[in-house]
Amino acid sequence: MRVSVLGLGYVGCVSAACLAGLGHEVIGVDVNQVKVDLVNDGKAPVVEERIGELVTEAVAAGTLRATGDVREAILNSDVSLVCVGTPSESNGSLCTTYLERVTEQIGAALADRGAGSGRHTVVFRSTMLPGTCLNLLVPILEKYVGGTAGVEFGVAVNPEFLREGTSVRDFFDPPKTVIGELEPASGDAVAALYDGLPGEVFRVPVPTAEAIKYADNAFHGLKIGFANELGAVCQALGVDSHQVMDVFLADRKLNISPAYLRPGFAFGGSCLPKDLRSLVHAAQRADVSVPILSHVLPSNSDHLQRAVELVERTGKRRAGLFGLSFKPGTDDLRESPLVELAERLFGKGYDLRIYDANVSLSRLLGANREYIETRLPHLAQLLAGSVEEVLEHAEVCLVGTSDPAVLSALPHGGSPVIVDLVHLPDAEARRAEPGYVGLAW
Repeated sequence: MRVSVLGLGYVGCVSAACLAGLGHEVIGVDVNQVKVDLVNDGKAPVVEERIGELVTEAVAAGTLRATGDVREAILNSDVSLVCVGTPSESNGSLCTTYLERVTEQIGAALADRGAGSGRHTVVFRSTMLPGTCLNLLVPILEKYVGGTAGVEFGVAVNPEFLREGTSVRDFFDPPKTVIGELEPASGDAVAALYDGLPGEVFRVPVPTAEAIKYADNAFHGLKIGFANELGAVCQALGVDSHQVMDVFLADRKLNISPAYLRPGFAFGGSCLPKDLRSLVHAAQRADVSVPILSHVLPSNSDHLQRAVELVERTGKRRAGLFGLSFKPGTDDLRESPLVELAERLFGKGYDLRIYDANVSLSRLLGANREYIETRLPHLAQLLAGSVEEVLEHAEVCLVGTSDPAVLSALPHGGSPVIVDLVHLPDAEARRAEPGYVGLAW
């Protein structure tokens, strides 16, 4: 394929050289003439393992050249990869100045290119927040081209997952390939660029592709911060942190796995809240700052409050709650987020009914009974004997369980309003219906 790569920094230079190495005919574009001259001399403008030899080979083979002229590159390519920088503004917001400028230039060049030259696909590889492509960049393209995206020209988002220092290896052996496609033809053009490379390919809506890059980087930062904070606490307590993490990392069932990484309701139970409090307290006593660990429980509380606010926005006063124990299949109410939710709603004056097939006041014993008598002493008058009793009472129902009896009885059509705390099996279908609200989806 004939490809133009706009921006010859780390991402652009590696993308251009590696695409040329795959056999594509690549034109690199940059406003910095020094970078353009270096590439045309067969030299890489960035320091990176293997990149120098790749650039040298591609230029010698005639599959890679560079220019400072965006118009020339667009007129002589069928796909353009936008790899310009998106730095932070002073207030932390995303700077889209370079994106907007190069998009205007691409649009103007596409207007000159004409319909007879074949369909061109503009692929944004720069990191940008969800909504940037469709709400900012596509309108710019359509204005300059004088045509419709997805018809006269293609648009896609193709985030990169290249680590500096190993970016060439990452390109040829990617963890995944993500294609945010405006429509299938645009996605096809991007997929063809990487034909033959390993790894799973995900073809998703454009905003999803934009968000995935942020999910990855936020999690990477969180993991590093978590490991460093835990290491500092271990050091203060006289424990070998690397030995702890070796055992931690060996758990592929719960720790290094998909476990706990699906958006849902707040966590609770007899272990997580207690142990987080103890660990943070130990860190404070040792004079070790742990801002990530110390904010996990406040974050959890804020997430629970989102459910309360969703109920408040409905304007309804008769509420139903399905689920009360902290985990399905148990009657353990200790530090259950659903108990906390019921307590907040009851405290705000909501007329509340609760159903949990595993919770019966007469069977609650020991610490379980003591906890509920302290947190929700009015439970006896709130518990309902059946799913139907709650549905008949409620104008708004909060679903905090995956009990099949509850799921099969939930109505459609907006009455009562359904506030989904667990991501119901038919959540995607319900999202299109009136009266359905997902907690974080």
